[in-house]
Amino acid sequence: MTTAELPVIAAVDGSWRSYEALEWAARDAVRRGLPLTIVHVRPLNRRTSQEEQRREAEELLAEAVGRVAQVAPTLHTSTLAPMDFPAAALTALSEHASLLVLGSRGLGGFRSLLIGSNSLTTASMARCPVVVVHSGRAEEEGAEAAEAAEAAEETFSDIVAGVAADESSEAVLDFAFEAATTRPGARLRIVHGWTMFSSMLSGGPVFDRDAAAGAAERTLAELTAGRPEKYPQVEVVHEPVHGSASHTLVTASATAALTVIGRRKGGEELGFGLSPVAQTTLTHALGPVAVVPC
Repeated sequence: MTTAELPVIAAVDGSWRSYEALEWAARDAVRRGLPLTIVHVRPLNRRTSQEEQRREAEELLAEAVGRVAQVAPTLHTSTLAPMDFPAAALTALSEHASLLVLGSRGLGGFRSLLIGSNSLTTASMARCPVVVVHSGRAEEEGAEAAEAAEAAEETFSDIVAGVAADESSEAVLDFAFEAATTRPGARLRIVHGWTMFSSMLSGGPVFDRDAAAGAAERTLAELTAGRPEKYPQVEVVHEPVHGSASHTLVTASATAALTVIGRRKGGEELGFGLSPVAQTTLTHALGPVAVVPC
């Protein structure tokens, strides 16, 4: 099975955020022509018998399948209920997924947190791109939340991608262009943050701000070279930003169908998977964010 044939995996735990993410995943799987696997990780818990956990998992997954049938009635779905720590199970499953979709927070933890520890850990460790679905809204539940999420997805079609001035942006751009092609009429906004210090480090202008801004424009043109011809249906907008790109990405996420950021491979075990820009964007975003290993 090639990467293009691997399923979209959606994790559910019974929270309205996980169901919102599930419905987002179902619509995305339809756009990509991929099957959907719904996963509920049964936590390691000595106070609840395995039989009771299995029964609860079956009921939860049955409800999840029913929700998907309402959103995408022709979508092929399957279910899994592994027993493990959630982030560990989802990271292992990511080896066999084209995309992993999570809610921003689950049932556990502190309600004041903007993103849950399982979502953050999985996004930092997964072997495939991870989409964390932020609603950007207050505590809505049930049908109102689902209807608002679907309406927002229909209203906002832009894909926003945050890129660095190096080869790590290749995977981010590949994912962002492919995502844009699945959404007819979508623009792709490519954001690159620069400072005079970063210009100096890259051998560019040191004291001339206008020259540095021009260099940032050229960097974006070089990064995207060849892609407009490969994806002629995608309207591309270059947005070089003086300063950190995180503020621009967070602001843009409020009206974007998807915001795409990169995560460097190799530093996961040391906790270095997410850059400051990526972590800020993922934590404070007001819409779905895709984290792409690069």
